[in-house]
Amino acid sequence: METIIDRTKWFFHPVLVFIFSTLALAASLALYIYWYVEVSTGLREVVVSHNLDPDQFMESETWVVILILSILVGIILVGILIIFIYNQKTQQLYRMQYNFINNFTHELKTPVTSLKLYLETFMKHELIRRDQTKYLGYMFQDVERLSENINRILNLAKIESKSYGGESVESNLVSVVERFLKNNSRFFKNCEINIHNPSGLSFSYYVNESLFDMLLMNLLINAVKYNESEKPKIDITFELIKFRLYVRFADNGIGIEEKELKKIFKKFYQTGRADDMTAQGSGLGLHLVRSVARLHHGKVVAQSKGKGRGSEFILTFPYKTWSWIGL
Repeated sequence: METIIDRTKWFFHPVLVFIFSTLALAASLALYIYWYVEVSTGLREVVVSHNLDPDQFMESETWVVILILSILVGIILVGILIIFIYNQKTQQLYRMQYNFINNFTHELKTPVTSLKLYLETFMKHELIRRDQTKYLGYMFQDVERLSENINRILNLAKIESKSYGGESVESNLVSVVERFLKNNSRFFKNCEINIHNPSGLSFSYYVNESLFDMLLMNLLINAVKYNESEKPKIDITFELIKFRLYVRFADNGIGIEEKELKKIFKKFYQTGRADDMTAQGSGLGLHLVRSVARLHHGKVVAQSKGKGRGSEFILTFPYKTWSWIGL
């Protein structure tokens, strides 16, 4: 019974339903036009055979009726197409959310299981100080991992509800990045991070530092996480071109496939197919980056030469020369 049901499911697929509905509507229009033309032809023959005045009949209105009918059918087809596209996007979002929930549950469960194992070890065994320190280090990493995932969910909720704290203040962006790296150096111990400012200028810009720190954290953590080099390297470059400030984050990581470049900023999107349970990442980090950039009247794009060739994320902000500090 289940096999028969499975075999008939394809018949109710949205794509096939859309195609059949469109063909049925087009066929109905064609048949109606054919019928209308045939009726008009018959009426014309009757008019001619009885020597009547053709202007007294609907001959001149025939094509007007056909035109109006065609427009109405066109509107119906456009409506069907919009509904179809909306349905497909909804289905895609549902798959992405389902995939996100499964992966995110794993992201939460793994460190919890690990913590439980280490705590049981502490309870059942007398450990020497060296082993205690080692296990405590592992537990600290698990706690950091849990905290990072939970914070992403909370931060996303705050941004979407516009309930994030703090105000935008005029800040030197170079100093903001330097201060962030100093305060969060524990996350990048085995990394080489360099800041490049060829112009030597200080760039004054209004930022909400708590949100901007969130943006920096997600960009840099991603650069480290998706990196198979012995020593991850990240170059942060400030560049002013005309009236736009570019902040480039270039890494030596695993790179991004071209087809993924525009998709990675979508909410819940994870590298790999939307219905692929092996997809990587939480699907929130880069969405948060884009959201924070937009809140600062900027945008973010990604570039990569392909797998294994590193990535570059470029933040772009509107900037005018009169806002330079010191000028």
